[in-house]
Amino acid sequence: MIINLSEIMSVKGQVKNIQAPFELKSITYSGMECLVERSSQVDLTVSHTGERKVEIEGETEVDLLISCNRCLGAVKVPFKINFFEKLDFNLEDEDAVNKLKEINYVNEYDLDLDLLVQNAIILDFPMKVLCSNDCKGLCNSCGTNLNKDLCNCESTSLDPRMAAIQDIFNEFKEV
Repeated sequence: MIINLSEIMSVKGQVKNIQAPFELKSITYSGMECLVERSSQVDLTVSHTGERKVEIEGETEVDLLISCNRCLGAVKVPFKINFFEKLDFNLEDEDAVNKLKEINYVNEYDLDLDLLVQNAIILDFPMKVLCSNDCKGLCNSCGTNLNKDLCNCESTSLDPRMAAIQDIFNEFKEV
């Protein structure tokens, strides 16, 4: 949803409360597309603090379907998003101009609410997603999901870098 900030900035001290839907159906992060399973309304407060400065505060909840890092199964991951942004539209200062150019959710005086929420989700994205702590993952040889089925592949494929350590263990087995 696009929100025109120039209307809010027309009156000094104006505060506008907005409830708007989060309209994105998927979010792409690190080359992985995550589907939005559920999203709640975005509760947004936009305040004109004077001198062409705006404060944006909001919150929402979004559930994404993210692939498990071991078995690639879909995992529902909830995000509770809170954000607070200060925008300065005084374009005389070169730093202010560069800062506004770096922000992808503001185009002139239009605020793209979906991109703002997407950026907040990406900042809160988990490093690793697992369907369960004891996820067995996929077979290295045939690709079978080991949580659901067993395969007949040889399961003792050792890392060649660990061969020296394996020799030490074999030596002490005889004791």
